[in-house]
Amino acid sequence: MSRLFNVAIVGATGAVGRQMLEILEEREFPVGEIRLLASERSDGEFLEFRDEEFIVQKLSEDSFKGIDIALFSAGGERSREFCPIAVAAGAVCIDNSSAWRMDPEVPLVVPEVNPEAIAGYRNKGIIANPNCSTIQLVVALKPLHDCSPIHRLVVSTYQAVSGSGQKAIDELRVQCGELLNGRPCDAKVYPHQIAFNCLPQIDAFLDNGYTREEMKLVFETRKILGDDSLRITATAVRVPVFYGHGESVNVETAGVISVARARELLAAAPGVELVDDPADAAYPMPIEAAGQDQVLVGRIRADESCNTALNLWLAADNLRKGAATNAVQIAELLIEKYL
Repeated sequence: MSRLFNVAIVGATGAVGRQMLEILEEREFPVGEIRLLASERSDGEFLEFRDEEFIVQKLSEDSFKGIDIALFSAGGERSREFCPIAVAAGAVCIDNSSAWRMDPEVPLVVPEVNPEAIAGYRNKGIIANPNCSTIQLVVALKPLHDCSPIHRLVVSTYQAVSGSGQKAIDELRVQCGELLNGRPCDAKVYPHQIAFNCLPQIDAFLDNGYTREEMKLVFETRKILGDDSLRITATAVRVPVFYGHGESVNVETAGVISVARARELLAAAPGVELVDDPADAAYPMPIEAAGQDQVLVGRIRADESCNTALNLWLAADNLRKGAATNAVQIAELLIEKYL
């Protein structure tokens, strides 16, 4: 009989936590005990896993006894506090927050891109899950970067409200209903109405005029691809879509990669689904990406202003590949090669 692993999900009742539970079941992860942890607001709730109901427990310093792998999706503050506690209790932590991503002793991993980095978990017992937009970006960039090193990236993201959690999903739904019925709506999650609108702000603005979300994409991409000299500029926009992030990407490489060659590389790349037949109106859309784990790539075309650049359009499910699935894939490699 193969070994079973005791798994804790921290933030189990949140949008990503629930998705983690679902994906552990979908991918038949060898779970022995499942332990569902959340704040006191969710203490006593029940969630289903493998046709059984499991009670949600309040997160505490005693929550991790006997746990092998702890999947965290409860925000940076709780991750900074409780990841070291979980590690001290014997667990390896896979953290979905931004708390550990840029720590030089913590690997930042996308399995299709830099699986070898997982070995660095031994430093602190923690593996960081990148930002959702970074994950889908580097999955698409990896085959191009391997063919001809990337020199510069210009990225614009079009991010669904589910990236902000369940309250944002509910706010978009309520706002749409109010406005379609001729009533005014309130904005509580975002600084402005999101229904039928686009907000060129995700997270707080920094002194350089960029938002934290935009700079996360810059720094995380460099770390994952192992190139601190990579030139990247980004604009992150919140759009009135429930699930699935879109990205417009301009990729400048050291040498010429033809459109035909790019299609070949991307069609063969792990984690990528090529959707690129404009004549038949076939291109990536969030509505098609939602519910699956592939990064959809299309609208591949030469940049007519630069002979070593290509334009791409991407779409991916931000809760699945952009968060929960990536974390579970890391856990799969962890138990296969290291535990």
